[in-house]
Parts: sequence; C-alpha cells; structure tokens
Amino acid sequence: MIRKLEGSGRYIAIAGFKNVQIKDVNDFLNLVRKKTADVEIQIFNANLIASWKHLYFAALNALTAFESKLNISRSLAMETLLYASAQSQIDKAIDLLGSKSESPYIAVLVIAKTFKEADSALGTISRLVSGERDDCILELTYEKMEGVRRMFDISDLELESKLELKGLEKNVLVDLVIEHVALLATQR
Repeated sequence: MIRKLEGSGRYIAIAGFKNVQIKDVNDFLNLVRKKTADVEIQIFNANLIASWKHLYFAALNALTAFESKLNISRSLAMETLLYASAQSQIDKAIDLLGSKSESPYIAVLVIAKTFKEADSALGTISRLVSGERDDCILELTYEKMEGVRRMFDISDLELESKLELKGLEKNVLVDLVIEHVALLATQR
C-alpha cells in the first residue's frame, strides 16, 4: 500500500511479510538502506502492529516532530519507530516493536519524497526479504490483541469506555493505539 501523507508532500509505503528469515536485522536494514537511497525505511515486529493505520499515523507524527524540531532521534525512520511504540527512549522502542531475527512476521514502512521512490524501494525490499509479501499480517487480529494491549498498557476499563457495540473491539483498539501514538507528542 502506498499513500500520500497528509500535508507533508511525502509518500508512505507499508507492507507486511510472512515466513521471513532474517539472521541479523541490523545487517539487513543496512543492506536495504544501501540499495534504496533517498528514502527512510523501518522494519517492525508485525505481531504488535495494530493495522496499517498504526504505522501511517506514527509516520505522520514523526514527520510533524521533525518539522517542529521536536524530534528525539536524528533519523525519520527511528522517529517513526518511537511513535509507533509510543516510547521516548530508542532502546525501549527497539526492544518493544523492532523486528527480531527470530520473528517470521515483519512490517515494513518506507517514507519517500515521490510515489515512484516509495514504489521502487518497496520492490527492492520485496526482492531482498526471504519471505513472502502478505499485507494481511498488518491487520489487528484477535490473536494479536492481547500483545498490543500489553505493549500500550490499554486496560479493560479504557477499552470498554470507548466500546459502544460488541464486536467492534478490534476497531476500538486500533483507535486507542493511534491515540497512544499521538500522545507521545504531548510528552515532549
């Protein structure tokens, strides 16, 4: 999926991959970044991603932080990881939401200046990843809900206070994750 980021003039590509076998995440990221110059790339543990919206709004908040000079990290990709994990410490963000070598599911985010750059970078990543593209792993499933709630410290009370109809728990949890991502900006 490639979308234009509201108000920034940049494009974001978000993709999921399954059956991934990455021995060293840092080596893989360095290789990908070398082959896809002029774009920002971040890889996430897809088991804790609460839909593509989670990453979209994390990227939007990261760009806003850079534009406002409120960024913590020097890299837009790392700032996006900070927002996606709702953390202000890089090490903690990596521990919580960064991809691990043993994880067979990853989410990839690309931020580029043009649609063509985003599309090209996503194609390069698809060729370099040992797994298969499957954007369905980005969706919030009932299996992922408990891990996402734990990571963002979303209580039963917080979830129930927003829940108007039974069966919409996943939608409400996505909204709450996006709220937690946005709240990071108010803590700076």
